[in-house]
Amino acid sequence: MPTDTYKTIAAPSEGNFKDRGSKFPSFAFPVYSEEEIKEILQDLRKKYYDARHHCYAWRLGADMEHYRTNDDGEPSSTAGKPILGQIQSNGLSNILIVVIRYFGGTKLGVPGLINAYRTAAADALSNAEFVEKTVNDILRVDFDYLAMNDVMKIMKEDQPLQIDQQFDLKCSITLSIRQSESERLTGKFEEIDTVKVEYLRTE
Repeated sequence: MPTDTYKTIAAPSEGNFKDRGSKFPSFAFPVYSEEEIKEILQDLRKKYYDARHHCYAWRLGADMEHYRTNDDGEPSSTAGKPILGQIQSNGLSNILIVVIRYFGGTKLGVPGLINAYRTAAADALSNAEFVEKTVNDILRVDFDYLAMNDVMKIMKEDQPLQIDQQFDLKCSITLSIRQSESERLTGKFEEIDTVKVEYLRTE
């Protein structure tokens, strides 16, 4: 598989699991950064403030090497790892899965907890649509108005996704291009006088 493609979910999805009185609502989100993950976790903690545990796992990047798990007070490796296991077994990245626990008064034991968190995570994924996406570089192209025709010619030929534009004496276009095409496109732009390309981020 090319290093600039990955499989993720198209939109947030939810699931649920119950065992001996404990409830395990689960939530899956497509994500692109740790900052975004922190915001989602904060929002869930506010919304479900009365829950006993907020356990989660996430993985970022097409190389799938950037990940984290959190048991949030459950016995070690009984929550975060089973959730991550569902992410791994489905070959997903750029995803966060959170499983919340409302304690029902009966302890489930280590095998019971592992099963609960794994099943709740799997249920959230069963309600999600899987999609393949490309890793894209976000670039800003700055240029003088006189270079407009040359810049737009390249835009028409390569058809990157245009995110924003500002046309004046000094012009700029913000665009998204598949990572494997980014260097070639940057080179084409920089052959034009007055054009400067700035890398902003990767999504």
